[in-house]
Amino acid sequence: MGAVRVKRAFKYRFYPTDAQAAELSRTFGCVREVYNLALAARTEAWTLRQERINYNATSAMLTAWKKTDELAYLNDVSSVPLQQALRHLQTAFANFFGKQAKYPRFKSRKKSRKSAEYTTSAFRFRDGKLTLAKMDQPLDIVWSRLLPEGAQPSTVTVSQDAAGRWFVSLLVEDPAVQPLPATGTAVGVDAGLDHLLTLSTGEKITNPRLERRDRTRLARAQRELSRKGSGNRDKTRRKVARIHARIADRRRDTLHKLTTRLVRENQTIVIEDLTVRNLLKNGRLARAISDAAWSEFRSMVEYKAQWYGREVIAVDRWFPSSKLCSTCGKLHPVGPHSYGRACLFGGRPPGSGGGVPHDLPVLGSLVRRVEQSTPWRKSSRRTAPGPSTATPCG
Repeated sequence: MGAVRVKRAFKYRFYPTDAQAAELSRTFGCVREVYNLALAARTEAWTLRQERINYNATSAMLTAWKKTDELAYLNDVSSVPLQQALRHLQTAFANFFGKQAKYPRFKSRKKSRKSAEYTTSAFRFRDGKLTLAKMDQPLDIVWSRLLPEGAQPSTVTVSQDAAGRWFVSLLVEDPAVQPLPATGTAVGVDAGLDHLLTLSTGEKITNPRLERRDRTRLARAQRELSRKGSGNRDKTRRKVARIHARIADRRRDTLHKLTTRLVRENQTIVIEDLTVRNLLKNGRLARAISDAAWSEFRSMVEYKAQWYGREVIAVDRWFPSSKLCSTCGKLHPVGPHSYGRACLFGGRPPGSGGGVPHDLPVLGSLVRRVEQSTPWRKSSRRTAPGPSTATPCG
């Protein structure tokens, strides 16, 4: 079996000159305009004529748009980011028709992410210096970490966040990403709010509650923003965005360190298939759940496990983990409302005390089922082992 080649994005901050910032801002605006025009054309064609327009048709439209007086300014920027915008729209429609996403939405000048993607024909990368099309000078990049030796970017994405920071992301092949040696260990992970994670080993990961730390500063800045007129509003808006960016950066850093450690130390990671979208409907817990970033944690674990040859198992959300006996792992038919009663099989029911948190025996039971290769994974709705009374707890 040949070595797996993993393409990895390395993101850096850079500081453009005034001319470069103006050029990139024009490019962002043109990318947004082309995307919206193509989306409107495809929507109109389907609504009026039941006709599907693909990427090739929108590319021909782009050529025609550039020849008009109203859209002649599209010729002032590199054509590659504009073509990439059409490709992204094609991908969005493919995901929609594949029932993987909602219908594509128009990009907003104020709310949408500002970005432009360049392929190899639109940039030059030599001796550690990156020069984009339509620019005379290379970007002033802060190389916070080294690229893989001899790496050549296949695509470059330039973006600007709401706080006004500029970033460049280079997509390269990383030969350092290889499957790790097998460990033979499995760990169950239970996400929560009091503790960010509870592991089947008994370890509890403290919830840093990063949003709560800056909540006072954020509230003060938001009140100031609501009072500002048009003069200083943009300055105050960026102040609010910087606080949000600080929270997001620290949260992302915490999750990266945590998920990397879990993937390196364990061969199999068992997580719960939480429907975070529905959980956020709880008005009292929505802020805390969003701050915990359970979805981002799962996403990181899954792609890192794929990189390093690990396995992630998502337990079906209907699996009756709360009814499992703490001692024998059998299904407790009475239910979680009877915590503290004696197990029908002779063991201790969930939540019966003794200083042992309910999460630990449940996670331990799930991990034992992984080691025994019991087919209870997320394969079908309500898949779970049936109760058995043949053998009591021993």
